Amino acid sequence: MTQLNTEVLEEKPFIERTGPKPLIWFTAVMAIGLSLFQLYGAGIQPLGLFYQRTIHLSLVMMLVFLIFPPFGKKRGPIAALVDVGFFAAAFYSGFYIVWNLDAIFARAGFWSEQDILAATIATITLLEASRRAVGLGLTIIGLIAILYAFAGARGELPWLGEWLPGILNHRGYSMERVAAQLYLGQEGIFGIPLGVAATFVFVFVLFGAVLEVTGAGRFFIDLAFAGTGRQRGGPAKAAVLASATMGSISGSAIANVVTSGSFTIPLMKKLGYKPAQAGGVEAAASTGGQIMPPLMGAGAFLIAEYTGTAYIDVVKVSVFPALLYFATVYLFVHIIALKQGMTGMKASELPVVSEVLMKGWYLLIPVLILVALLVAGLSPLRVGFWAVISILVVAGLNGLWLAARQGWRDNRLVDAVWQATLVGFHKTLQGLELGARNALSVSIACGVAGIIVAVVGLTGLGLKFSSMMIALSGGNLVIAVFLVAIASLILGLGLPVTAAYIVLIILVGPALTAQFGVPLLVAHLLVFWYSQDSNVTPPVALAAYAAAAISGSKTMETSVQAWKFAKGLYLIPLYMVFHPEIIMGASLDILLWKGMMIILGLAAFAGAIEGYLFTRLQNWMRAVIAVATVLVFFPEFWHQAVAGVAIVLMVALNFLHYRKENAAAAQS
Repeated sequence: MTQLNTEVLEEKPFIERTGPKPLIWFTAVMAIGLSLFQLYGAGIQPLGLFYQRTIHLSLVMMLVFLIFPPFGKKRGPIAALVDVGFFAAAFYSGFYIVWNLDAIFARAGFWSEQDILAATIATITLLEASRRAVGLGLTIIGLIAILYAFAGARGELPWLGEWLPGILNHRGYSMERVAAQLYLGQEGIFGIPLGVAATFVFVFVLFGAVLEVTGAGRFFIDLAFAGTGRQRGGPAKAAVLASATMGSISGSAIANVVTSGSFTIPLMKKLGYKPAQAGGVEAAASTGGQIMPPLMGAGAFLIAEYTGTAYIDVVKVSVFPALLYFATVYLFVHIIALKQGMTGMKASELPVVSEVLMKGWYLLIPVLILVALLVAGLSPLRVGFWAVISILVVAGLNGLWLAARQGWRDNRLVDAVWQATLVGFHKTLQGLELGARNALSVSIACGVAGIIVAVVGLTGLGLKFSSMMIALSGGNLVIAVFLVAIASLILGLGLPVTAAYIVLIILVGPALTAQFGVPLLVAHLLVFWYSQDSNVTPPVALAAYAAAAISGSKTMETSVQAWKFAKGLYLIPLYMVFHPEIIMGASLDILLWKGMMIILGLAAFAGAIEGYLFTRLQNWMRAVIAVATVLVFFPEFWHQAVAGVAIVLMVALNFLHYRKENAAAAQS
C-alpha cells in the first residue's frame, strides 16, 4: 500500500512458512478458506449453531496438523503419516455431525455405536491439536477432567474413585455417557466457549490481522513516539500507548510484545532503562491489551455470553478500568524516569505527528467505523464483518490513489494501478491467512475448555469447589479474592488466559455471586483480569519471557519487573469487588467520588512502591501513603475520606520538598 507499510513487511515477515512448497501452498489455501468461511457466516448467511461450530473446529484442527509437526520442527516419513491420520480424523470429527445432524437429533439420547466412535475420535484429535498448538499443560488438564469423569463406582475407572477425597467423590460415568456429553450436546466441545471463538473472536482477530498487514502496527507505534518521545522516559511511555492501541486490536499480550517491543525495548535501553526494566514495562503494557476494549482478547464476548449482558455494555464498563491500568503503568514509567534523571529523545530522532497522520490516517477510519457500529447497536458479529470489509476497502483505495498519483507523474498510470491492485490482492490474502493462523490457539483452547466445562457440569465439581472455597475462606471476602488470585496463577501455569478464565469462572463464579454477594458482572471481570496474571507473574510470565528475549535480560528478573509494573491487574479488580458501583452504575456524585479515590489510590501505590513522586519520599511519608492506599479499598466513606486527605497531604509535602531542592540547587 504505502512505502511505510512495504518497509515494515520487508523488516519482518508476518507469517513464517517452513516445509515443502506444496504443503505451504495447501496450508495457505486452507487458512484463507477458513477466513472466508467465517466472513460468510458473519456477514452474508448466518449458519446454524452446530454447523458453524463443527465446521469451524474441523477446519481449525486440520490447519493445526498442517502447521505444527508432531515431533520437533521437521517432518519425517513417520510424522507425515501421523499428520495424515490426524488430518483425516479432524475432517471426520466435524463433518460427521454436519452429515448426520438430523439423525442425531432424532436419536435424542439413544446414541449409536458410530456416534460414540465419532465422539472418541473427535476428543482424541482435539487433545492432540491442543498439545501442538496450545501446549502440554492444557492437554493434561483436559485428560485429567476426562479421567475424573470416569472415576467412581459406576464409572469406567471405579478404582480411581477410591483415591479421591470425600468431597470430590462422585458416582462415575460410562464411556458412552462421557463421550455424548463431550461431543453430542451443547455443553461440551461445541459449547459456549467454542461458540464465541467460532464467531465473534475469529472475526475480530481477522480484523486485527488485516489491520496489521496494512501497516497499523508501525502507524500506532510511530504515532505514540511522536506524541510522547520528547517527554522524560519517552520510549517507555510510547510503549504503553502503542500497546494500548495495538492491544485493543490484536488482544494478545505476546503478540504485542513482539510487535511493539522490537521497537520500544531497544530505545528504552538506549535512554537509560535497565534491560529488565525495559522488558518489564513492555510486558506489563502489552498485557493490558487483553483488558482493553473493544476486543479484550476473547474476554468481552465470553463475559457477554456467560452473564447475559450486551457486548457493548461489557465494553462500556471496561473502558475506565482499562484506562486506569495503563495510567498506572504510565505513572510507574514516569516515576522511574524522574528517579534516574532521564530526558526525552531528540526531536530529530522522532517522527512528526503530521507526517505520521498523513501516511496512515486512513487506518483510523475502520477503527472509527467499528466503534460507531457498536454504538449504533449492530451485533458484534456483523460489526466485525463490516470492520474487516472497511479496512480492505479503505486500504485498497488508499493504495490505488497513491499508485495512480505516482503513475500519472511518471506517465505509467495503467501499469502503476495494475501493480497496486496486485499488491492489494496479495495483502488481502496475507491478512486472511494471518487471521486464521492467529485464531488457531484460541479456538483450540476454547474447545478443550469445553471438555472441562462439560465434566464440571456432569460431576457437579463446580458446587464442590465452591463449598471448598467457602470453607477455606471462612466466609471472608478478602480471603476469597486472594484464593481466586492464587487459583488463577496456578491455572496460568498450564492454561492460556482464555481457558484459565473459563475454567476458573465455572469453579469459583457460583461462590462469589451466591455466597459472597459479588454482582455477576463484577465476578466475571475479577476472574477475567486475574486470569491475565500468567503473562506477568513469576514463575510463569509468558509476556515477560518474550520481552526478556528482546531486551537480553534474565527472564526471572524481567518477570519481577513486569509483575511490579502490572500491579493494577490485581488492585483494580479488587476495587471493583468492594466498590461495584464503578461497574454496575450509581449516581454521578458517587461515581465521581469512587473514580477519584481509585485514581488517588493507584497513584499513591506507585509512589509507595518506588519511594518517589516529585522527589524522593521520606520513609515515614512512604509508610503513611502505603496505609492510605489500603484504606482506599475499604467500602466505608470515612475510610476513603481519611485516605484521600492523607494522600493529598503527602503529595503536597513531597512537592514542597521538590521545590526547596530545586531552589537550593539554583542558589548553589
